[in-house]
Amino acid sequence: MTADPKTTPRETIAFQGTEGAHADLACRQHYPYLHTHACASFDDVFDLVAQGKVGLGLIPIENSQAGRVAEIHQILPRTNLHIVGEHFVKIEHHLLGVKGAKLEDVKKAYSHPQALMQCRQHLRQLKLETEGYSNTALAARDVAAWNDKSKAAVGSRLAAELYGLEILKENLHDSDDNVTVFAAIAHEPKEIDPSEKHVLTTVLFTVRNIPSALYKALGGFATNGVNMLKLESYIPGGVSATAQFYITLEGNPEDKNVRLALEELGFFCKKVQVLGVYPADPSRNQPVVEEV
Repeated sequence: MTADPKTTPRETIAFQGTEGAHADLACRQHYPYLHTHACASFDDVFDLVAQGKVGLGLIPIENSQAGRVAEIHQILPRTNLHIVGEHFVKIEHHLLGVKGAKLEDVKKAYSHPQALMQCRQHLRQLKLETEGYSNTALAARDVAAWNDKSKAAVGSRLAAELYGLEILKENLHDSDDNVTVFAAIAHEPKEIDPSEKHVLTTVLFTVRNIPSALYKALGGFATNGVNMLKLESYIPGGVSATAQFYITLEGNPEDKNVRLALEELGFFCKKVQVLGVYPADPSRNQPVVEEV
């Protein structure tokens, strides 16, 4: 469902893309009680949340095939917004054609370059010409408008439903291990019960200009038994003297071991910014079955 003038900000969640995109699907899967609002850019999503025009925003952080979404790491620290949740979404691509089309009718497929890359082997087997689009849902919308049996889109099942297309071939993606991690952002931090398990904390920090600063800063996590799930570095504006580090760890700053680790981190850093304390996606807590 899309936002309308009668909905309140608290009833609306924003995403980047077009209706029917995987981000839209993620919103509907994890926040089915909210109306969705499509935005042209990630900046627009952040602005709407910051201005209180929507209650939540849902943004992709990383993909198991394509890696991190670097743009988000540049935008989030410049805001006063908070990460309040994470959601794993399995990305499934399908070949979408107009009503009455058959698979053998299709000569050309349109979609976002990442989607085309993730379906490269299947598309080659089908001997289809491809053309990149700004997003998967926009490709589906245009294919529906062209009403040409020789043209198809690579997109979601939701896009097929919204634009009246038929799924000519399901599961076009080459790998079943194709998951995007989305972060929910809000104006206020999420209240976490101290007794709640499976909590994550995401922190942005800049180390001091002293020898072995990063090594020393991270030592507190080892000595206090805090598990780090992610550590990434990036250089804002390409200035090497101001490298920043983005870290996600297991635990709540209210936990003694996490608090001590963050205190030690702060001693070796010029700046430490907590971006969010939030529940982990349930998928993180599933037991791993090892092959024999």
